Amino acid sequence: MTRWLIAVLLGWLVLLSPPVVAGAPTVAAAADLQFALRDAAERFQAETGQPLRLNFGSSGNFRRQIAQGAPFELYLSADESYVLALHDEGHTEDEGVVYAIGRLAWLQRAGRDDLPKEDDPLAGVREALAAHAQGEGRPRIALANPEHAPYGVAARQTLEQAGLWEESAALRILGENVSQAAQFALSDDARGGLVAWSLALAPELGERSEFVLIPEAWHAPLVQRMALVKGAGDTARAFYAWLQLDEAREILARYGFRLPGEADDESGEENVEGSEAS
Repeated sequence: MTRWLIAVLLGWLVLLSPPVVAGAPTVAAAADLQFALRDAAERFQAETGQPLRLNFGSSGNFRRQIAQGAPFELYLSADESYVLALHDEGHTEDEGVVYAIGRLAWLQRAGRDDLPKEDDPLAGVREALAAHAQGEGRPRIALANPEHAPYGVAARQTLEQAGLWEESAALRILGENVSQAAQFALSDDARGGLVAWSLALAPELGERSEFVLIPEAWHAPLVQRMALVKGAGDTARAFYAWLQLDEAREILARYGFRLPGEADDESGEENVEGSEAS
């Protein structure tokens, strides 16, 4: 669908759909979108008068809930495979579209004076392991639960490629989703954590944290896809269309997401359709 057709569809839906407050559709969104999607929804509501209910959590949990009939109308996943699986099972209207490619970052409390260098972003993990081995406490390493959180999977892959996954088992603390993992990473007993770059860039966290990016080659691509759930109403459809316009893309870009069609800065390759590796 071209952007011109999306814009026309958006205008048509807004004209035909009167503002509804009590019946605002519920959007199931990956936790890495906690700040970016909130900004987008506020802009959408200001422009259209259409309210939304945003529900943030782990993509895997939402995938299960939608399959069980949870009343979500739009699903934004941090792992496109969950959306494609729901489509194969008949729960979404179509395969949806890739809306962003996420990045992983090492996040820690500000003011420590020991932020890892860009060429060694896992130095904090090794330092925590060394401190623990010497009996200097148990400095925690935070990440999202890889059983159902895509950023947890990426964190595990990152630690595995560095040979630190098994070794760090005693220090790991798992968040239910990547947003909770970011909170854990900034707690007093944590050395830091592997979380979404989009959260690290949020002003709400920026004042008390610092971060360093993890190379994308260290984990499978975080290709993020969204789709309308079967039975979605007009407001959800309008928001789905709006999220594909330049205004929404600019908001996502501000939070560090790479957009479909943009080149990967590290490889120079262009990503348009997504990746089977996710």
